[in-house]
Amino acid sequence: MRALLNDVIFWVLALLALLAVASGVMVFRFESMARATYALLTSLLCVGGEVLLLGLDYLGVVIVLMMTIEMAIMAVFMVMYMMNPAGLMPMTMVHNKQGAAAICAVVFAVLAAGILLAPWPSRRGRPSDDPTLDLGLSLMGPQMLTMMTLGLALFATIVATVVLATRRGRYDRFGDDLKARRADDPVQGGRGR
Repeated sequence: MRALLNDVIFWVLALLALLAVASGVMVFRFESMARATYALLTSLLCVGGEVLLLGLDYLGVVIVLMMTIEMAIMAVFMVMYMMNPAGLMPMTMVHNKQGAAAICAVVFAVLAAGILLAPWPSRRGRPSDDPTLDLGLSLMGPQMLTMMTLGLALFATIVATVVLATRRGRYDRFGDDLKARRADDPVQGGRGR
């Protein structure tokens, strides 16, 4: 049974790797910036899925959450500010194609040579009981509590900024008890008019 489970996980990892590469290629094929953003999100979600299947649950969930939020925000800003967000006019995401291809070929050759020629260490000891804790300690060291506190402080700052940036709340339109029949909307022309 364990061998079957290992085979299934291997083929799921292979499928996720192929999907990650294919959607990464599509980032450069789409003419729409929004589609390119979501193709990049698909690629990064596949990487997050691979990390989850490798047993690093915390890191996989962080990758999935971070990339989902980041790409959603990026798509919104691209639609707002790009000259051609819907891809209605032909465009290309690649500049200096020959130079980029040469650089990519050299980097690929160096990385492939490193994989094939590097002396891989053999496993010593046994796997950790809690790989998430060990990963956190190796990444952050004794600063884990500091980083967790900083993350909460940044989240609170983002929420407070959004709350302070909106001048109207839900009680501005219908009063404190929300029982007014007609909305007193300071910005006319909306649904409450």
